[in-house]
Amino acid sequence: MEEELKCPVCGSLFREPIILPCSHNVCLPCARTIAVQTPDGEQHLPPPLLLSRGAAVAAAAAPPPDQDAAAGATCGGAGASTAGGLGGGAAAGGDHADKLSLYSETDSGYGSYTPSLKSPNGVRVLPMVPAPPGSSAAAARGAACSSLCSSSSSITCPQCHRSASLDHRGLRGFQRNRLLEGIVQRYQQGRGVAAGASAAPAVAICQLCDRTPPEPAATLCEQCDVLYCATCQLKCHPSRGPFAKHRLVQPPPPPTPPEASPTSVGTSTTPSAGGCRSPGGAGASVPRKFPTCPEHEMENYSMYCVSCRSPVCYLCLEEGRHSKHEVKPLGATWKQHKAQLSQALNGVSDKAKEAKEFLVQLKNILQQIQENGLDYEACLVAQCDALGDALTRQKAKLLTKVTKEREHKLKMVWDQINHCTLKLRQSTGLMEYCLEVIKEDDPSGFLQISDALIKRVQVSQEQWVKGALEPKVSAEFDLTLDSEPLLQAIHQLDFVQMKLPPVPLLQLEKCCTRNNSVTLAWRTPPFTYSPADGYILELDDGDGGQFREVYVGKETLCTIDGLHFNSTYNARVKAFNSSGVGPYSKTVVLQTSDVAWFTFDPNSGHRDIILSNDNQTATCSSYDDRVVLGTAAFSKGVHYWELHVDRYDNHPDPAFGVARASVVKDMMLGKDDKAWAMYVDNNRSWFLHCNSHTNRTEGGVYKGATVGVLLDLNKHTLTFFINGQQQGPTAFSHVDGVFMPAVSLNRNVQVTLHSGLEVPTTLGRPKPSGN
Repeated sequence: MEEELKCPVCGSLFREPIILPCSHNVCLPCARTIAVQTPDGEQHLPPPLLLSRGAAVAAAAAPPPDQDAAAGATCGGAGASTAGGLGGGAAAGGDHADKLSLYSETDSGYGSYTPSLKSPNGVRVLPMVPAPPGSSAAAARGAACSSLCSSSSSITCPQCHRSASLDHRGLRGFQRNRLLEGIVQRYQQGRGVAAGASAAPAVAICQLCDRTPPEPAATLCEQCDVLYCATCQLKCHPSRGPFAKHRLVQPPPPPTPPEASPTSVGTSTTPSAGGCRSPGGAGASVPRKFPTCPEHEMENYSMYCVSCRSPVCYLCLEEGRHSKHEVKPLGATWKQHKAQLSQALNGVSDKAKEAKEFLVQLKNILQQIQENGLDYEACLVAQCDALGDALTRQKAKLLTKVTKEREHKLKMVWDQINHCTLKLRQSTGLMEYCLEVIKEDDPSGFLQISDALIKRVQVSQEQWVKGALEPKVSAEFDLTLDSEPLLQAIHQLDFVQMKLPPVPLLQLEKCCTRNNSVTLAWRTPPFTYSPADGYILELDDGDGGQFREVYVGKETLCTIDGLHFNSTYNARVKAFNSSGVGPYSKTVVLQTSDVAWFTFDPNSGHRDIILSNDNQTATCSSYDDRVVLGTAAFSKGVHYWELHVDRYDNHPDPAFGVARASVVKDMMLGKDDKAWAMYVDNNRSWFLHCNSHTNRTEGGVYKGATVGVLLDLNKHTLTFFINGQQQGPTAFSHVDGVFMPAVSLNRNVQVTLHSGLEVPTTLGRPKPSGN
């Protein structure tokens, strides 16, 4: 309620409050300071007062030191005098600005304020007019009072900023709010009794208590860093939900210095000594005895039996079983076998040398394996440490997010608490004030302020709008960490082969061409330890130009449509995986067809078109002309096809020619700008494009007639023939782009398409065209 009892100008409790026309209250002494005179009233002031006005305004920046003395300076009563006499030189700088402030907007009765002189509530405060030199303070007050009462002055409410003009009574024309004055006196008496009470001992108190005084703190939450009493701890910090892991402790005692840990002392070791070896001795050699024949002990070997592959003596050859065997001299055979053995030893020696080199290589591999193993271990440790560091950094980021979310929620709640507390304090103060007003028995005084209080109470009630008493944030945290994919990735973490894929092998037996389409097939070589993730097929432009990518994917079979007829294409393929792109395969050369084989396209024809004979014969179910296109598209080369008239009734006008894929299909071919055609009846023909009819030529069609179409995209011309004779001149020139064969007909005509024809060289000359 104290805020309701404070003056909006001085910020202190009301003293002699008066009621302004806008129903707001202001102290009578403060009202004198904010009253503004108009120029008419200003000119009646004594000249010394006008000269010292600027200095007085500059000296009024500080509030009066004695509030009671300022309150006693009324127009008709006695009070403390104000010091007079300020130097005129100090006022010279601000005199002009102050006069501008005083003399502005005189006709409207409003006063403008100098921003440098403000009260605690932001209201402009004018100082008391100083007494002129040589005059008494009472005379100065009398002159100021008479000037204020007799002049045209105004006062502006410091709260709603509405201005009101003063009559001849001046400020005495406003009613005195004695009811408010009495409430202020009672409030001051009650506050004096409360101020005499002894203060409670300084102890740690609960930071969330709404009691007066707050309860002593019983616990401290280390995470929230908030002191709680026992009641607030159960209410605001339950031991469940998000607060379950918070640690509640007693208010912490003074910290104790940590103890020093002893240092450890190391030990040293001494090396051991080694021993020596003594060399061994050598044995003596024994004289060798030459071998003798086991069957004839006294005979030495002299021959070699080739059949038995053993040395024999001459007695064995004469008497024994070797008499009929093939024998050779012992010395010659010895030399021969010795040479063979030496030759075999050379091969073994080479292999032994290779084996020694291989052993050295293996030992080097062992060393490299050791070194590479250490390097890979170090690399693995570094990579795992990097993953751990990244996880730690991410953990810090996530913790930061949680902290920010917590701080945001706490700030929102605290802001709502402060806002609600402020509104509650204002509403409570207004309620207490209104109750005190209701207790009064003065009807006239009550009616003076009742309307304003009723409006204020209604405004205060409207401030509690719907949702104002609902929390803006939830205590739950809407943060969910999905770590399952990361755990799966960690469990699946393994080494991979970092090698490029091998060269794909083209399967030439499956590569083929059909019309203007080519099909290519390839496969991965056997015993491949570096699998491919996909393949890239490249094709040139048919004229030996640069290659371009036409397919990227995992399939090993691909068909490319829409190529030029009678063209040679080069194709190649390469594989790729996570390590990069492998080398190209061999280049395969593919030749498209010389002539175009095609039929009528059932997907592009009008719904009234009827196709038969494997989509080579067309007719219509409607009496109106309908369009059907062919399955081929031409953008290069020379192409010729014919249409045989199978049925021709009631003299219709079929049209033959070429068109774009977006041609209109529910009217005669050539009436729009997407088709170039010749339409013909039984007597004559016309060329038609953009609904323009040109070059009428005698000669029509009938049952059994043949219409030929020659599209020469090398010369960009279109020519028509009937029964082998050119019909009129060249129909169209400057034909460029992509074209499809087209026909328009109705139910009285049936035609059959003949494609894959060579360009005839014996076509007749054109017939002369008519008008």
